[in-house]
Amino acid sequence: MTLSFDWLALGAAACWAVTGLISAPQARHLGAFAFTRWRMGLVFVMLAPVVLLNGAWHSIHAEQAWVLILSGLIGIFIGDTALFASMNRLGPRRTGVLFATHALFSALLGFVVLDERMGPQAMMGGALVVGGVMTAIALGSRKDESHALEQLRGHIPSGIALGLLAALCQATGSLIAKPVMASGVDPVAATVLRVGATCAAHLVLLWAGASVARTQNPLSLAVLGKVALSGMIGMGLGMSLILLALQRGNVGMVGILSSVSPVLVLPLLWWHLGRSPAQGAWWGAGLTVLGTVLVLVR
Repeated sequence: MTLSFDWLALGAAACWAVTGLISAPQARHLGAFAFTRWRMGLVFVMLAPVVLLNGAWHSIHAEQAWVLILSGLIGIFIGDTALFASMNRLGPRRTGVLFATHALFSALLGFVVLDERMGPQAMMGGALVVGGVMTAIALGSRKDESHALEQLRGHIPSGIALGLLAALCQATGSLIAKPVMASGVDPVAATVLRVGATCAAHLVLLWAGASVARTQNPLSLAVLGKVALSGMIGMGLGMSLILLALQRGNVGMVGILSSVSPVLVLPLLWWHLGRSPAQGAWWGAGLTVLGTVLVLVR
């Protein structure tokens, strides 16, 4: 039976697929810390007035607020910054392979901490989804690919470690937020609180004079607009959909379904680059689609 939270998680994956193409060039231009700081700040400025006007703040109690702040610091402040730092070193395709492991981390943490269980069909579907995503990304580049986003830069082992750290933080942040979201907290208000905590942490780093927090290149209006668009789609909409999915869905299933974004980005890359991805990408996409269907009709 298809459940409503399944589609919410897939909707979040679609949002992240779109923002992946928008974010990668801007993150390399500004640097991972500066990009995340501006992204979170713009999302907070856009969403906070909405939450204040509709009174959604009242759905969050004080003790729940601290849990959501912790979730945001781990999942967004550490996780998102590590993700874009990895992307700056490895490119979005290779980073996507590493970040896809957040589905495995989510399923494992949900099983160990929250005693979540999956039926045999859901487990098989989840394995196909994760395997298909990794196959699509790993084999998704042509041998003659020379796009700037495919270039390796900096210390490669640190890029790998940062990608895995981002995946673990994403899964941990969802795990921490799950009990609070299950109580009926407004997802947009929760997003604003998590984003606000992340933005505050980045500002503290900047004011403390940390060199990594500095903007690497000038911030033009064009770059600022793309950062705002990335934040609104990826964080404002995508993260709110994830939190809404966590109200009823378990952490493992939400993690698995939201991990399909690298496969959803394939047609976008086709449109953006003017040529279809390599054949291996479509084999991986086929496995992912099959796995997703098994999960949806579990």
